[in-house]
Amino acid sequence: MTWQPTKQELLQKTIEHIDMKDHNVVPVVEAMQHMAFSARDLSRAADIYDRMLRDTECGVILCLAGSLISAGLKQVIIDMVRNKMVDAIVSTGANMVDQDFFEALGFKHYVAEERLKSGMDDSMLRDHGIDRIYDTLIDEEELRVCDETTRKIADGLPPGAYTSRYFLNKMGEYLETNAKTDSIIGAAYQCGVPIFCPAFSDCSAGLGIVAHIHERLRTGRQPISFDSAMDFYELTQIKMNNPVTGLFMIGGGVPKNYAQDIVVAADILLQEEHGAHEYPAMHKYAVQITIADVRDGALSSSTLKEASSWGKVDTTFEQMVFSEATLALPLIAGYAYHKRGWEGRKFKRFADLFVEAGEIV
Repeated sequence: MTWQPTKQELLQKTIEHIDMKDHNVVPVVEAMQHMAFSARDLSRAADIYDRMLRDTECGVILCLAGSLISAGLKQVIIDMVRNKMVDAIVSTGANMVDQDFFEALGFKHYVAEERLKSGMDDSMLRDHGIDRIYDTLIDEEELRVCDETTRKIADGLPPGAYTSRYFLNKMGEYLETNAKTDSIIGAAYQCGVPIFCPAFSDCSAGLGIVAHIHERLRTGRQPISFDSAMDFYELTQIKMNNPVTGLFMIGGGVPKNYAQDIVVAADILLQEEHGAHEYPAMHKYAVQITIADVRDGALSSSTLKEASSWGKVDTTFEQMVFSEATLALPLIAGYAYHKRGWEGRKFKRFADLFVEAGEIV
C-alpha cells in the first residue's frame, strides 16, 4: 500500500533543544582524556575552551555552520551567550534567520519519520509544502512568514547599505516585543554580542531583501542592501580592540574563514596606520568541530595547524575534533559550563563598538 500521510500527520513531533545546564558532563569528558582517537581529542578541546573562558583578556568568537539550530542546539548557544561564554558570533544566515529567528516567531522544526531520510518521499513532501533537512522537517508556509518578516524589517530602514551585524541587531530589537520564545538573536541583542553573517543573502533574509528590492525598484524608490565588506571591517575591529582572541568553530565554510582572516586583516590595517609593526597576535586558542575531510585541500577542511602557516592560528592551544556537531558541542560546551570558568568573566559587549547614531543596542 502506498504511504500517503497528511501534512498534519507528518508535522507532529517537534525537535527538542538539549539543555546543557541539566547534564553535568564533566566526569564523562574528563574520563575521555584517558581514551584514544576522537574521545581524547574532544576532551582536550573541552579543556582548551575552558582555558579560553578563564583567560579574561580573551575575546571568544563562536563560528556556526551547518544546520545546528534545527537539530536541537539552540538552547546550548543561548546559554553560551547569556553566560559570557561567547563574545561575538560569525554564522551562516540559515542558522540565524531560517532557524533561530524562525523559531523566535513561534514556529517549530519537526522530527521526520525514519523512512523520509532515504529521499524517496521528497516529492510527496513537496506536494505538502514541507521542506526536509535530512531527518528534520519545516513547514514551507511558516518559512515564508519568516521571509516576509525580514522584508518588513528591511522596509522600515532608510535606503542604504547595511552590515548583517546591523540588520541582525534590528532583528533583535524586533524580537524584544514580538518574540514568541527565547532565541540566540534575542539573547545576543540583550547581552551586546554582535552577530555577523557574511553571506547574509543566502537565507530567508536574502529572500526577504529580494522582495524588498523588487518592490522598491518597481515603484521608483531606493532599496537597502547588505554590505559584506563592511561586515569584515567591523569584525576586524574586534581584533584591533581586543588583541587576545579565541575561536570556537562549529563546521567550516564562510564563518570559519572570515573569523580566521581577521588576524591578516588587522595586520593590513596596522601597516596602513603605522608602517613597520609587529605582526598582530594570532588567535591564541582555537577549537574546530568538523567532519570535513582534510585531503581535498578545501578551506572548510583545512586543519588549524594549516591555518598557522597563514598566520591565523597559534598552535599551542588548538584542537580539531572530527565529530558531528550534535554529539560534540553539548559535551564541549557543557564541560566548560559546569566547570564554571565563565563566572570570572565580564560581558565584553563588542556590539558597543558599532553603535550608530540612534541605534538601540
